[in-house]
Amino acid sequence: MSGTGQSISPFDDDVSLASRAAWLHYAGGLTQGEIAARLNIPAIKAHRLIARAGRDGLIRIFVDGAVAECVKFEEALKARFQLDMVQVAPDLGEPGLPLKALAFSGASYLHAVLQRNAGQIVGIGHGRTLAAVVRHLPTMPTSEVKFVSLLGGLTRKFSASPFDVIHLIAERTDSEAYLMPVPLYANSAADRAVLLAQLGISAVFDLARRADLMLVGIGEARPSGSLVQSGMIRPDEVAELERAGVAGEMLGHFFDADGRIVETELSGRSISLLPEDLRGRNIVAIAGGPSKVDGIRAALASGLLKGLITDELTARRLVNERSEVVPDKKNGKGRRVKIDQKAKGVKHDGQD
Repeated sequence: MSGTGQSISPFDDDVSLASRAAWLHYAGGLTQGEIAARLNIPAIKAHRLIARAGRDGLIRIFVDGAVAECVKFEEALKARFQLDMVQVAPDLGEPGLPLKALAFSGASYLHAVLQRNAGQIVGIGHGRTLAAVVRHLPTMPTSEVKFVSLLGGLTRKFSASPFDVIHLIAERTDSEAYLMPVPLYANSAADRAVLLAQLGISAVFDLARRADLMLVGIGEARPSGSLVQSGMIRPDEVAELERAGVAGEMLGHFFDADGRIVETELSGRSISLLPEDLRGRNIVAIAGGPSKVDGIRAALASGLLKGLITDELTARRLVNERSEVVPDKKNGKGRRVKIDQKAKGVKHDGQD
């Protein structure tokens, strides 16, 4: 709402441009001159757009305005992948993994959830993106909320993962937080059974199964992925996943391009919630970037996700695809369809 009490439409060109300028300035850290060059507008107009965003109440802790193009991508993705919620962060011009945009948008979503719902249990995954989201979250006491790890948070050597964020989110929110103090992948199936039999571990798993919201990342089966970088798995195990046709990873489970779970020797050692524990739950993934598109598509095709927070360029690629997999939530796997028509109102690659 604006200061006059009138509703602000994201499809108003000036409002949309003001929102984009605010994103670039406050989330991307661009100067007014850089914003002017990026949007191909005079510097004085960049200044006025940012000022308007402030006057219209679009800027609080987070930019609260919508960018018209992003709204259209959100609606297209919701319809195509049967999602309840999609949030698309405007492009900030980041090379590779768009951590700033995802952190800004993901923290905005989590902040709203925590303000709105007291007494809930929030399950948290780990990874570079989720770590960035939690670091962007402001300090906000939410003592009635419980946070719980959804999967093992230690490396194979039982050292802490740099991307396990359960301690940080407990610090930011002054809430109870329950760590899964085991590796994501045990050294053997026998070791996995021993760890899961421990009383404290089984109690954390029981709490994780009851989570009202599960906030997860999406990984990639590549040597450059965070699973390898954090010491969760070895490079030779990535090669096994590639041979098995793995397109992406979520909560320790591997998916092929059609969204089917790929069973490997490694997945038999994972210490995380089982696929049957995930189906029908409120799972929201935060992921984006060129290297994650295949993994995001696979996770969407699995039918496990209820929501997605991604960046503008990733959303555009997912929307623009002509032949793809859509989720079959009843059977728990994807089915391939041919997309013959462009999403209504969405500009596709190659259009002016």
